[in-house]
Amino acid sequence: MLATLGVFGAIVAVNQVSNAGTRGGQTKAKACPTTAAPATGAPTATPSAGGSATPAPTGTATGPGTAAKPETRSYHDHGAIQHPGDGQQPGTLAQRGRGNQNGSGNCTPSTGPSTSTAPGNPTALEPLGADCSGSDLQAHDGFQNGERCVGTEFGEVGAPEDNPTLLITQAPTSVRVNQQFTLRVSTRNLVRDRFLGAAAGGYYKESSFLNEDGLVRGHFHSACRMLTSNRNAPDPAPVPAFFVATEDGNGGATPDTVTVTVPGLTQRGQAQCAVWAGDGSHRIPMMARANQVPAFDVIRLTVR
Repeated sequence: MLATLGVFGAIVAVNQVSNAGTRGGQTKAKACPTTAAPATGAPTATPSAGGSATPAPTGTATGPGTAAKPETRSYHDHGAIQHPGDGQQPGTLAQRGRGNQNGSGNCTPSTGPSTSTAPGNPTALEPLGADCSGSDLQAHDGFQNGERCVGTEFGEVGAPEDNPTLLITQAPTSVRVNQQFTLRVSTRNLVRDRFLGAAAGGYYKESSFLNEDGLVRGHFHSACRMLTSNRNAPDPAPVPAFFVATEDGNGGATPDTVTVTVPGLTQRGQAQCAVWAGDGSHRIPMMARANQVPAFDVIRLTVR
């Protein structure tokens, strides 16, 4: 009897997996178009002879602005360059493409067996895919659009002891509406000298790279958004109330601290402020092990 139930359960599980892969009547996947050459992006930092970098932005402003009118251009803040919206100027975000234009549609990566096995799993691992060759989505072009297939290689990952970490070391617990405040952020193993502006098509466009000491080259992001509930995960679509990408040409194996100025929040309620590291092309840096915590931190504060 138990054997019969086990066989029945196995058949149901197989049917569920099969149905999950075929539900919706998807057509056969098409190859993802070849991506264009990586964009160089601007502004960025120029490394100096000592291994650090001298920020060299173009058209920078003098400060973060105010809560009612935050700055939209890059600006200097406590010795660092802040890029509002990752360098994405208002009105320049390309329209999302859907349907069957240029091979767009649902992503169905090709499958292929692997010789590696996982502990406790008697069968070989079979990844869904490792590139865009089996996808019918448009190729990602470096701009902030979804429903694309990113063909960029992951790139270089450092040793476990060299993986980036990050911590918010100082932040208020309560602020007034429109009140300017600061976040103090400490990073370790992150060289903050690489930034490909999203407005220039640098989003997900470049692989991750390490410097000569095996440390990730990139920057970090800071954002604050207003929460509508403390019980449900927030809607991911709305633009946050505050967002900047920080590069200052510093950072290394020794922890240091950067101050980020938030011009103020215009709405009363509960705010969530998060900080996370990014490589040169805005992805959270890879970790050598699955059980290592990525470089991010988050706090909540009351806007009264």
